[in-house]
Amino acid sequence: MRNVKRIAGLLALCLAFAPAADAQRRAATSYPEVDIPYTKTVLDNGLTLIVHEDHKAPIVAVNVWYHVGSKNEPEGRSGFAHLFEHLMFNGSENANDDFFQVLERIGATTLNGTTNEDRTNYFQNVPVSALDTVLWLESDRMGHLLGAIDQAKLDEQRGVVQNEKRQFENQPYAVSYELTTEAVYPDDHPYGHSVIGSMEDLNAASLDDVRDWFQKYYGAANAVVVIAGDITPEVAKQKVEHYFGDIASGPPVARFERWPAKRTGSQRQTVGDRVPQVRIDKVWNVPGAYTREGVMLSLLADVLVSDKASRLYKRLVYDDQTATNVSAYIDAREIGGLFSIEAMVRPGGDAEAVEKAIHEELERLLASGPTDDELGRVRAQHFAGVVRGLERIGGFGGKSDLLARSEVYASDPGAWKSELEWMRTATPAQVQQAGREWLSDGLYTLVIRQFPNFRPAAQGADRSAMPQPGQPPAPQFPAIQTATLSNGLAVVLAERHQVPVVNFSLLVDAGFAADQFAQPGTAALAMGMLDEGTRTRDAIRISTDLARLGATLGSGSNLDVSTVSLSALESNLDASLDLYADVILNPSFPRADFERLQKQQLAQIQREKANPIQLGLRIFPSLLYGETHAYGYPFTGTGTEAAVASLTRDDLARFHQTWFKPNNATIVVVGDTTMNEIRPKLERLFSSWRSGEVPAKNLARVELPPKQRVYLVDKPGAVQSVILGGTLAPPKANPIEPAIEAMNTILGGAFISRLNLNLREDKHWSYGAGTFLPDARAQRPFIAYASVQTDKTKESIQEVVNELRGITADRVVTADEVAMAKANLTLTLPGTWETSNQVAGAIAEIVRFDLPHDYWSQYPGRIRSLAVNDLNRAAVEVVRPGNVTWLIVGDLSLIEKPVRELGLGEVVVLDADGAPAR
Repeated sequence: MRNVKRIAGLLALCLAFAPAADAQRRAATSYPEVDIPYTKTVLDNGLTLIVHEDHKAPIVAVNVWYHVGSKNEPEGRSGFAHLFEHLMFNGSENANDDFFQVLERIGATTLNGTTNEDRTNYFQNVPVSALDTVLWLESDRMGHLLGAIDQAKLDEQRGVVQNEKRQFENQPYAVSYELTTEAVYPDDHPYGHSVIGSMEDLNAASLDDVRDWFQKYYGAANAVVVIAGDITPEVAKQKVEHYFGDIASGPPVARFERWPAKRTGSQRQTVGDRVPQVRIDKVWNVPGAYTREGVMLSLLADVLVSDKASRLYKRLVYDDQTATNVSAYIDAREIGGLFSIEAMVRPGGDAEAVEKAIHEELERLLASGPTDDELGRVRAQHFAGVVRGLERIGGFGGKSDLLARSEVYASDPGAWKSELEWMRTATPAQVQQAGREWLSDGLYTLVIRQFPNFRPAAQGADRSAMPQPGQPPAPQFPAIQTATLSNGLAVVLAERHQVPVVNFSLLVDAGFAADQFAQPGTAALAMGMLDEGTRTRDAIRISTDLARLGATLGSGSNLDVSTVSLSALESNLDASLDLYADVILNPSFPRADFERLQKQQLAQIQREKANPIQLGLRIFPSLLYGETHAYGYPFTGTGTEAAVASLTRDDLARFHQTWFKPNNATIVVVGDTTMNEIRPKLERLFSSWRSGEVPAKNLARVELPPKQRVYLVDKPGAVQSVILGGTLAPPKANPIEPAIEAMNTILGGAFISRLNLNLREDKHWSYGAGTFLPDARAQRPFIAYASVQTDKTKESIQEVVNELRGITADRVVTADEVAMAKANLTLTLPGTWETSNQVAGAIAEIVRFDLPHDYWSQYPGRIRSLAVNDLNRAAVEVVRPGNVTWLIVGDLSLIEKPVRELGLGEVVVLDADGAPAR
C-alpha cells in the first residue's frame, strides 16, 4: 500500500441504528432507509463481479480485492503481501511503467492500494470515459504481470517498503504495534506477525518468491471486482468479461475459518520509547467481522468511548482529568478480532489511577449492561455515519469498498445489512452478555472444500495496445446561490439532494493570524472550546443532543479563517440548527473545561515536539516569516507552551467577542435544502447577532533572505531525517496561480512528480517526497519536504537542491510534463467534488480568498490554456533556489558533519522550541 494501515473492521462498526428508548427521543430522531442495490456475477473463470449504479456524477469507482493478505504468508516471508502490492503498481507486461503515470493523467482520484491481514486491494475513481483504460490496466496486472518483474524492480520496491517501515517506526508509540501483535496471538496463528513484516524477511524475498506468490494467490477465482458509479450492470459485465475473461482462475486457496484465539489469564509488558506521555493499551481477543458477537462488542466499545458523555471519556477526561484522551474500538478482521482500549495519561499524571478507572468502568458496564439511552445514542451516531458514507462510490468506506469487503469476508455483498440488523435489534442484555463471554480459550478448525471446475475464456482483450480514454466529461461545479441576512451575515448555498444531509460551515475572518492580537494558540483553544458549553447547555448536554440527532459539529481554524461546521440529517434540521446557533452565539467558555482543554493543548504541543515532522513544521514558520509576523507561529496553530500556559478563560471569551461578528463572517450551506427553505431558518436564528468593527490583521510583506540558510534540530536516535526547504511565494489569489499549481504538480505535487520519483522511486531513500504551498491570503510558504533514511541525509538534500535549481534553470518543464499537470488538475475535478463536504471546501476557498463565484467553473479552462513558458515563469517566481531556508530534524551525531559539508550556507543548531541551542 502507498500508506500501510489496518483498515479491518472500520465499516462493520459504522452500520447500525435504532430509535432511543423513550417516546420523546424516538419522536426527535428519525432514519431514512439505506441500501446499496447491486448485481453479482461469477464469470466462467471464477472472477466475481459486483456492480452498483450511481449516476449522480460522471465517474466510476473500480475496486479490485484479492483474497490474500499477511495471514497467508509462510514463516520467514513476513511483509511479502504488502511488498507484492507495491510491485503490482510498477507495471505489467503490456504497460511496463508505474501505473500512477497513467492514472494521474486520466483524472483518477482516491486512487491507492492497501494490504491488511486478510486482503489486498486496488481502487480508483475515474471519469466514466476512462473506464476501459482502468479495466485494461487492472486486468493486465492480474493476468500479465510476471514478465514485467525483474530484480531491479524488486530491489526498488523493497527499498521503498523498508523506508515506509522506517517512517512508521520513527513515529511516537509505533513500538506498540509489533509488541501487541506478538503478545496476543500464538506463534502458529496467521495474525501472529505484522503486515509490513521484518527487515530480515524483506531482504530475503527473491524473484522465485514473487513468481510463486503471484501464481498461488492472484488468479481470477481469488479476486472480486466491484464497479460503482455512472454505469449499468449490463455494460459493466460486458467490459469485465472482455478484459478479464481470459485470465486463468488460479489454484484453490486454503481458507482459515473463524479463529479468534481466545486467551485466558493476563499478560503485562512495559517498554520505553521517546514519547511525551504515558499511553495504556488494553487488548482482548474477540470474534471478527460479520459475527453477532462482534457487533455487540462494537456497541460495547462505543458505550465506553464515543462522545463526551460516554462512560470512559467522561470519567477520565472530564471528571478525573487523569487522561487527555481515551478510545475504545474493535478491529474486526476476517477470522478474528481485537477489542482495544487506549488511554493517554495526562503529562505528569498517575498511570495507575487511569488503569484502575478503566477497570472500574468496564466492570460496572459488564455488571449492569448499557442503558437504553446509551444504545440509542450510539445507534444514531452509527447510522448518521452510514448515511454520509453512502454519498461516496469509492475510496475507504465508500459503497464499492463496503460491497467488496462483504463479499470477500462473508461471500455476500449484502452481508453488511446483517450487521446493521444485529445492531438495530440489539438489547442491553445481549451487549452485556457478549462482554462477559469473551474470556475463554480459542478453537481452530480446517475445512477443505471442492474447487469448482473454473475455465478461462478462449479469447480476451487485445494486449498489444492500451485503450485510450474517451472524451472526458466536462467538470460541473454546483450552481452557487447567495443571500444576505438582515444583520449582514452572508449566505452561500449549493444544493445537493443525493442524500438527506445538510452541511453548514460558518467562516469567520480570524484564524491563526488573529493570534497577533493575543497569544499564540488563542484561536485554536478558543475554537476548541465552542462546544464545551453555552448559557443553557453544558458540554455533556451538547454531546448527547448531537448524538440523538445524528448530527456532528466541529470547529477549528486555519491561517486566515476560523470555522464552525455542522452536518445534520434533513429530518432533524430545525433541532440541529438550534443547537448550532446556540454554540456560535452563546459560548460560555466554562472555567473548568478551559483548564482541562488548556492542559490538553499543552500536551498536544509536547506530542508535536516529539514527532519529527510536526516538530519541523512548528519551527519552520518563524524562520520564514520572523517571529513578529502573523504567520510566524507553528503551522498547527497550537502555539507555544509558554503562551498557552499564560492564557485565561477571559482571553478566549475576548477572542469570540472580537471576531465573531456577522459582518465578519459567511455561512456556507451545501446539501439537501433550498434557499427559500434555509434563509428563513437562518434569519430566525441569527437576527439578534449584531455587526461591529473588527481589527485589521497586519500581513505585511516579508523580504526573502539574500542567501540560503541552514537550521538543524537534534532528534537523538532518529532512524530518518526530516528535510524541509522553503521560501515565500505569492498569495493564493494571484494572477498566475494556475501556472503555479501546474508547476508545483510537476516538481513535487503529484506521485509522479520529479522530486518523489527521484528520492522514492529512483534512489528509494524515502517513502515520499514532494513540494506544497499551504494556501494563505498573504505570502504563503513554498516548501520542499522529504523524510529520508539517516545515512542518506546529505545526498538527499543535494538531490532536493538539484531539483529546485533544475526547474528554474537547466531542466525547465517540458511539454509532456505540462500535459500531465493539466490532466492531473482538470480530470480529477469530478472526483474531488463528489461529496457535499468537498463542495463546501471548494466554496470556502472562494470565500476565504475573495474569488469570483464562477471561479471553479472557469478553472478548467484557465488550466488548459497554460503554455510551457507560463510554468517556467512561475518556477522562477516561486522556487527561488538561492533564497531557500533549510530545516533538518534528525540525529545530529550522524548528520551534522555531512550537512555542513554541503556548504549551503550558515548552519545554526536549534532546540525543540526553535531557539539557538549552541
